[in-house]
Amino acid sequence: MSANEWASLAVAIVTIVAGIATAIRWMVKHYLHELVPNSGSSIKDKINKLETRVDEIYVLLIERG
Repeated sequence: MSANEWASLAVAIVTIVAGIATAIRWMVKHYLHELVPNSGSSIKDKINKLETRVDEIYVLLIERG
């Protein structure tokens, strides 16, 4: 292989790796954003609401039992 072919292969590999890294970065940023409370529509808010409801159910069960 000539120097030009090696250079083009290296550029292709770097481009593919950079594309994969960018995709992973975007996904991580997107999923981490879901874990930040934002007044009701994030996963974190939903989990907090469910925890509150479960705690209320425990209190009701303890009062009855």
